[in-house]
Amino acid sequence: MIETSKGLRPRFSRYAAAAIGLALCVPAASATDSATAVAPAPAPAARAGVPVQLLALNDLHGNLDPVEGPAGQVARGGGAPVQAGGLPQLATLMDKSRAGRPNSLTVGAGDMIGGSPLLSALFHDEPTVHALEQLGLDVTSVGNHEFDEGPDELKRMAYGGCHPEDGCAPGGAYDGTDYPYLAANVTRKGSTDPLLRPYTVKTLPGGQKIGFIGLITKDAPEAVNAAQIRDVEFHDEIPVVERYSKELKEQGVDAQVLLIHEGEAENGAAGGGNCDADEPGSQLRGRIKEIAERATSAVDLIVSGHSHASYECTVTDPAGRPRTVTQADSFGRSFTELRFDLDDSGDVVRRTVTAQNHAVPVSTPKQPAMNKLIDTWRERSATVANRTVGYISADIPGRGATTKETPLGSLIADAQVEATRGYEAEVAVLTPGDLRADLVHKGDGAITYADAYRTQPFGTTLTTMTLTGEQLLDVLKEQFTGLNARNPRILQLSSKLRYSLDMSRTGADRVLTDTVKVNGERVRPTAKYRVTVSDFLAGGGDGFPTFTKGTDREGGEVIDLDALVHYLEAHSSAETPLAPPAPGRITFLNG
Repeated sequence: MIETSKGLRPRFSRYAAAAIGLALCVPAASATDSATAVAPAPAPAARAGVPVQLLALNDLHGNLDPVEGPAGQVARGGGAPVQAGGLPQLATLMDKSRAGRPNSLTVGAGDMIGGSPLLSALFHDEPTVHALEQLGLDVTSVGNHEFDEGPDELKRMAYGGCHPEDGCAPGGAYDGTDYPYLAANVTRKGSTDPLLRPYTVKTLPGGQKIGFIGLITKDAPEAVNAAQIRDVEFHDEIPVVERYSKELKEQGVDAQVLLIHEGEAENGAAGGGNCDADEPGSQLRGRIKEIAERATSAVDLIVSGHSHASYECTVTDPAGRPRTVTQADSFGRSFTELRFDLDDSGDVVRRTVTAQNHAVPVSTPKQPAMNKLIDTWRERSATVANRTVGYISADIPGRGATTKETPLGSLIADAQVEATRGYEAEVAVLTPGDLRADLVHKGDGAITYADAYRTQPFGTTLTTMTLTGEQLLDVLKEQFTGLNARNPRILQLSSKLRYSLDMSRTGADRVLTDTVKVNGERVRPTAKYRVTVSDFLAGGGDGFPTFTKGTDREGGEVIDLDALVHYLEAHSSAETPLAPPAPGRITFLNG
């Protein structure tokens, strides 16, 4: 499922605002590789060309620690899922992969920050930047989440400066990234100049050059809070790649790699190692396949992101040559290792290209230098992060749920209705992209502020509006039409809204309109209902334009995370923990 941005990277809620009085120094990145139990990879055998390695990462979302529960698992080759992730673990495995390979570069395909857990977001994702620098990131494209706080904040992240509202984080002034952020197809409205650098050229120890062009999906406006990108335009990818590929050619750079925040795979099938089982790229779907097949053949490799999928695929470029396209899950649960040779002219020898996604098990020894850096930021966030806000009796799955109606989605929707009763809210709905993790039962079932934050990291305000019954039905149909026709997006519901879906049908016909009920009564087309949504959905995000027609809008004061925290505090205790909501708000028929 395509990932989306719901709003601001949290401007700290009132629960967190008191905690920014901590003052420690950021430890300098260690120049010494970690001492681990992982043996270095053997040196590659002699080859006719110049061997190159790319290590690729995408959709980290500031997850410096492993994600707990099912949302933090990966599976490979039909094997049992394993818990994966963690920057210290990733650093160890990347060190091992780089050993004996002097021509190694580390690249990203966007969403390195944004939608981040408290450990990073409390300090506006500066901890993640420091960690990626220490990891050795050489270049990354932007993703939609890099725009969570708008283009000016993105430029601050890239070029440095203290936050305009919260000032400098502990450790002193922020100096920006030491790796370039690329945004070739993003401009200010009315301008032809890219918002950030369109490409960069990296020179290997032997003098060979590799060009990297960075783009974001042109559909980013569907996945970003409209209020944050009013003066920004996202342009069609194909002509932009053509333009900057030519510039690289004119500079004598023949080896070219596209880093693009766009991606998709059919039901995850490509992650099983069979992306090319029937024909090149047969399991690859959506716009990433179209881009990979149409982009100028001067681009040799494509590293993608955005859909949190895992694949190593081959497509045929316009010149009829094979071109590798990859993506490596999300949250640092895996990374891609690409290897290829450069010929005497400095171009990629495509027949030598290999790609493999490597999982990052949490059991991997932690690289000490990275672990020390993250622990420093952990100390700074401890006062806020460790406060208990509630108790649960069992896991409450969200992102890791195996069902389309998720227990955490139901819980959060109930919390949002309760938080907006003052605006006469009757029901609440939220997009599944709002769910970033699971609430995992540990020990006595206590849930900390950091646990809650991980599930709702966007700091999105809530809006309550009036919809007619007909409009409410249209919203439900939009789960299966328009932007969501190819990949249905099942909205999560509060307890008073219920209906049935016939999964044997297609499109809007899946919604059995005569079963839609609010407060136990069938929805009438001309009746009016008070509905609470995030400001992202209120602006028509995620392919739900009917929300823009809502009237009598009120809200803007309640943050989604605060609603959840209040609900946990009010409805649970150590003696009476909160149980997962029962399923059944949506009845799925025939599949």
